[in-house]
Parts: sequence; structure tokens; C-alpha cells
Amino acid sequence: MAQRVQIVHTDDLDGSEAASSVVFGFEGVSYEIDLSEANKDALAQALAPYIGAARRTAGGRKATPSARRRPAAGASATEVRAWATAHGMQVSARGRVSAEIREAYENAHR
Repeated sequence: MAQRVQIVHTDDLDGSEAASSVVFGFEGVSYEIDLSEANKDALAQALAPYIGAARRTAGGRKATPSARRRPAAGASATEVRAWATAHGMQVSARGRVSAEIREAYENAHR
């Protein structure tokens, strides 16, 4: 017996057949929507004045949920762990340093 599997992408706005997925961002949040050619063109036209006046940001990469962020400033986790251990605090060897320990470190180094 033969099988034929067909995947049909549906426009998230009107339920018609979607031509592609569109990824965009607004206020720091990334969105993805499946759109027909007509709705994709309508979105592009609606955004055109804003895109024309906007500044591009670095790389244009998509945000990923698993992306790790490093603190912009402050001591590394290794430095905080070493300080906490030297001051008799219990701190795990791996993972996040608790907010309480990091705050104590920052207060001691002001």
C-alpha cells in the first residue's frame, strides 16, 4: 500500500493557503506568522514606512529560546563563587549563582 502525505501551510489570518512564514520583531519579541502572498505583501506595505525610518540592529539574527545571555557588567560567576567560598558561604560549583550571593558580592565590592 502506498501513502501520500501532504502538508499544507495555512495563512494564519484568513485560512487560505500560505506561501511562506514571515519572522518579524516588535518591542524585543520575535514573531512568526504563516501568510499567503497577498497578506505577505500587505504586511510589507504596512511596515514599509517604519522599516524605511528605522535603524538596523546587529546581524539580524533570530532570537532563540536557548540563547544564553551574559551579564553586561559585573563579576563573572567564577569570581563570585571564589569570593563566596572564601567567605564561608555555600555555593554550587556549577550553574547559576544565587541572587543573594551575587548581591552580597556586589555590596562587599562597592
